[in-house]
Amino acid sequence: MSQQGGTPTGPTGPGPEDDWWGQLYDDASDDTGPAPAADSLDDRFASAAGAVNAGGSGADAPQPPPAPDPRDAPGTPLLPTQRRTPPPTPEAAPPTPSSGTGAPTGSPPAPEPPSDPPRPDAATAAPAVPSGPTAAPAYGAWTPVAPEPLTPAGDEPEDEAAAAARASGLGPLPPPLPSRAYVGTRPPTYDAEPTALPAADPDDLDALVPDTVLDGARYGACTLRAVSVRGDSARYRGEPRRDALLTARFGAGERALVLVALATGVRTAPGAHLAAAEVCRWIGAAVGRSHERLTADIRAARRADLKAGLHRLTDRGLGKLRAAATEQGLDPDDYAATLRCLLLSGDPECRTRVFFGVGPGGLFRLRDREWQDIEPEVTEVKGEPVLGFGSPPHETPDGDRLTMDLGIPTPPSPYEPAPEPPREPFRFRTSVARPGDVLLMCGTGFAEPLRGEPGLRAHLADRWSGPEPPGLTAYLADTQVRVKGYADDRTAVAVWEA
Repeated sequence: MSQQGGTPTGPTGPGPEDDWWGQLYDDASDDTGPAPAADSLDDRFASAAGAVNAGGSGADAPQPPPAPDPRDAPGTPLLPTQRRTPPPTPEAAPPTPSSGTGAPTGSPPAPEPPSDPPRPDAATAAPAVPSGPTAAPAYGAWTPVAPEPLTPAGDEPEDEAAAAARASGLGPLPPPLPSRAYVGTRPPTYDAEPTALPAADPDDLDALVPDTVLDGARYGACTLRAVSVRGDSARYRGEPRRDALLTARFGAGERALVLVALATGVRTAPGAHLAAAEVCRWIGAAVGRSHERLTADIRAARRADLKAGLHRLTDRGLGKLRAAATEQGLDPDDYAATLRCLLLSGDPECRTRVFFGVGPGGLFRLRDREWQDIEPEVTEVKGEPVLGFGSPPHETPDGDRLTMDLGIPTPPSPYEPAPEPPREPFRFRTSVARPGDVLLMCGTGFAEPLRGEPGLRAHLADRWSGPEPPGLTAYLADTQVRVKGYADDRTAVAVWEA
């Protein structure tokens, strides 16, 4: 290894590597050593100028020739990646040993660079560009200076929002969350995500139903969103979704008719989801065969004809469901389902919305950020009892009792059939929508928390009162806002009026 200020030695003698090292650190000059002051370009120049003036006879002393630049030497490769720190090269040439006292020479020797394979000639080869995080740039006889900005500080144009955000130290606020996880004082007991899948029969895979069904469309002056989600309790227990959802369009153009049907099977019945799906298919087929007449009645606002015709179609569909239960050897009361339907016209000028069905649920309208419960009430029997209907009076108009009631129950007659249990009454309602209204039809799994939790009503009113209806994913998130104590299936159909 060649020492600084010594003569290269070794078995191979002087070579290209020793010449490169000697040109980089000149043999004839002593090391000036570290300066006591800060190491800058001006300090280096003052140190070199002081050493030259101290060794000469004055200003007229001959100046030694400057050391050649190693980058200009022919055949000398430039190895920027093998230098750990830039060398302290001054602007003026360092003095020779005979020109003065120089700086102390007690600095530690510099390590010898590792051997390098032959490189192409510097005149023909492209200059090497350092790369990688450990490569050190080669500056040579100059020190880089950060370029000054073209525009003075403080003159850059910027908007007021960016200036206010930088002045306050806070960035722009993030967008609001799409929906809430739950409303109420405490979170629900069950997990928000599905836990177990329903059991499957390899010979009856058509009986499987998905966990979630989501659909949507835009016809005429309304936008439709429909969703059916398995309840938290069914997700935890591995039970199938008992709610069924059907969306269908019959016809085209202004004479199109959109049907949305939802059904809910009996909670304790093993095939409840099959009964709900069957009644939806049957009512859909019946409406599809009569869609032309139904469309004409809706556009002409013939309410009486609509109620009579839809009542007949509903009874026929539920009758088929009871007949199917008898054929399968099942109890008709177990293989049953509630049914709720909504009819929408494809005519942009027609804003009449028709609801009909059998069984409990919910029908709501959001108008001016206020919820209205417009579920049709069940008609009560009124008036005096008549022959063959109701109970006879216990006394005459004058106060005379016709019989004495001893409180002994009368046994049923063996010659008369047992009376059938009362059926669910038919529900029917037509409403004329206004621009900005939201009509919501849902099953009991969504109607009960909406009626019982004011926080859910307020949250959905804020979410659904915007100028545009939510997208499918946003609508799904809104309907999945949970409430403690309500874990049934959720099926909701919403219509936004343009």
